[in-house]
Amino acid sequence: MGVYRTAMGKAIDMSALAAKNERVRAVGNVKNLNARGDTIDVNGKIIVPVTEKTNNTYGRTVGNRSSHASKRPVTSIQPDRVVIPQEQLTMAEKELEASFDDDLEVEKIKAEEIKSTEIKNKKK
Repeated sequence: MGVYRTAMGKAIDMSALAAKNERVRAVGNVKNLNARGDTIDVNGKIIVPVTEKTNNTYGRTVGNRSSHASKRPVTSIQPDRVVIPQEQLTMAEKELEASFDDDLEVEKIKAEEIKSTEIKNKKK
C-alpha cells in the first residue's frame, strides 16, 4: 500500500488506515470476518486467527510432513562421486580433478578451524 491523494488533494496513508482498523468487522458478502481475515463471533471476539487458517490451508495443499516445522537436525545428502578412468580424461580434466582434491583438503582444514574458534568462543 502507500500514500494516496484524494480528488480534493488530501494525502491518505492506506497502510496506517488498514493497521488502525484491522480488528473491525469487515464489510462485504463474507460474514463473521474482521478486516484482517480472522473469523470472529457476533461480539467481535476472534475465534480462528488468520494465521491458523493459512497454516491449515498450506498443510492441506502440500499434503506431506515436510510442510510442518520440526526440530530435527537437517542432514545433507551428498551424491556419489563418479569415477572415470584416468585414460579417458583430457589434460584439462586431469588438472581439474587434482585441483578438486586439493579444494576438498582446504575445505576440511577451514571447517576444523571454524569448529575450534566456535569452541573457544563458547568457553569465553
